[in-house]
Amino acid sequence: MSEKLNLFTRNGVPIKKISDIEYRVEIESKKGMLVPVVIYANEILISKMLTDRTIDQAINVAHLPGVQKNVLVLPDGHEGYGFPIGGVAATDTRTGVVSPGGVGYDINCGVRLIRTNINKKEIEPKLKELLKELYNQVPSGLGSKGKIHLKQDQLEEVLVKGVKWAVENGYGWEKDMEYCEENGNIRGADPTKVSDLAKKRGAPQLGSLGSGNHFLEIQTVNQIVDKNAAKKFRIDELDQIVILIHTGSRGFGYQVCSDYLKIAETAMNKYNIKLPDRELASAPNNSEEAQNYLDAMKCALNFAWSNRQMITHWIRQSFEKILDYNESDLEMNLVYDVAHNIAKLEKHRINGDNTEVIVHRKGATRSFPPGNESIPSSYREYGQPVLIPGSMGTASWVLLGSEKAMDLSFGSTAHGAGRMMSRTRARRDYPAEIVKYKLNKKGILIESASWRGISEEAPGAYKDVDMVVDVSDKIGIGTKVARLTPLGVVKG
Repeated sequence: MSEKLNLFTRNGVPIKKISDIEYRVEIESKKGMLVPVVIYANEILISKMLTDRTIDQAINVAHLPGVQKNVLVLPDGHEGYGFPIGGVAATDTRTGVVSPGGVGYDINCGVRLIRTNINKKEIEPKLKELLKELYNQVPSGLGSKGKIHLKQDQLEEVLVKGVKWAVENGYGWEKDMEYCEENGNIRGADPTKVSDLAKKRGAPQLGSLGSGNHFLEIQTVNQIVDKNAAKKFRIDELDQIVILIHTGSRGFGYQVCSDYLKIAETAMNKYNIKLPDRELASAPNNSEEAQNYLDAMKCALNFAWSNRQMITHWIRQSFEKILDYNESDLEMNLVYDVAHNIAKLEKHRINGDNTEVIVHRKGATRSFPPGNESIPSSYREYGQPVLIPGSMGTASWVLLGSEKAMDLSFGSTAHGAGRMMSRTRARRDYPAEIVKYKLNKKGILIESASWRGISEEAPGAYKDVDMVVDVSDKIGIGTKVARLTPLGVVKG
């Protein structure tokens, strides 16, 4: 970087340093950009972004018809398919487009936090036994199948009802629905817009963790920053045990995305949409193709919320069995469940007007402020809980949504640590046996379906989640509430 000009460049495109945690690519920097790109990162994080296509992809997103205000790259940003992961963009409902790549393949990959009333000392004697029970109860790994087998009419009911279906069928508590984004049941899902192949892939996978960066962790409250919010969320005791679930819509969501990327590519020719990258394949918001995608995407959202709900049920049963307590006595209440990969119709203030837009959040989480009606009523005075999972064996965070996020980032913030290196390199640099040994030395137990998964998801393969959260907190788009650290990890 030139200190004199306060400037980075990427492929000849200037990137202005606005502050220690904000950078910009202006509209005039590249022909065809309709809005600037705003990057929230410190110098270490942006230096990593410059080694892959993160910023190139964000600049390409700024070419989308009807894109509004700016394209955001959040501090966990890294290269993805079409859109950068850790990217946010909003498009006008009348003049804009929907891009399946702006949601991603793992539709509603998301995070769910469950609290308990027990502490680290109480659980440590039975931690190994409990972790094995969780591994046995929650199917995990590449291609893993759930413990139930749905007929097509049952699956279609899941796709429409989401968490409501799971609760009605005995998987969890009715009050769980209140603490999910969209109450775990987004309206408008239409199973007729989903391919038979997607349904075939999804039917056996409901209630499974999957592979990749998905995990189930037993964690402790390690640090409390905002005592009032932590008390409201009931995660206000140091060494208190909590459980974090990170998974999504499995092969079902992947197939929905794959199907509609092909449809969007055809739509680009039909509607004469020209974009710098075919991975940004899009259809006009008011077109049949876009509406069909959104209806199918909503099915995947509901599938993922149901998936995490069923896993929650088996977690509660596992704790009850091994600790010899009733799950209600353990107060295993859901703190919150939030989506990371999603496109939603929302109203945001743009050029002084409340404007309806489709907000694409890819590797980004909603971060709504106090008073917002989308937040559970018991949290509304404080703001939305924001869940930021770390990499395997490192910290995770609970943040708080803010009004500043509505002004700066379409009510969004980072979704996790963000990858630092490819899975191929991680397998080379981090032998699984060594990773597991080092985690055990730190008091972190691990159960995994594969050695390969341990290598690929090694802590060193990811950015420093504390650094990512610091940037979010300093900007004010998601402020610190509590830091969580793992005791036991179940990996795919």
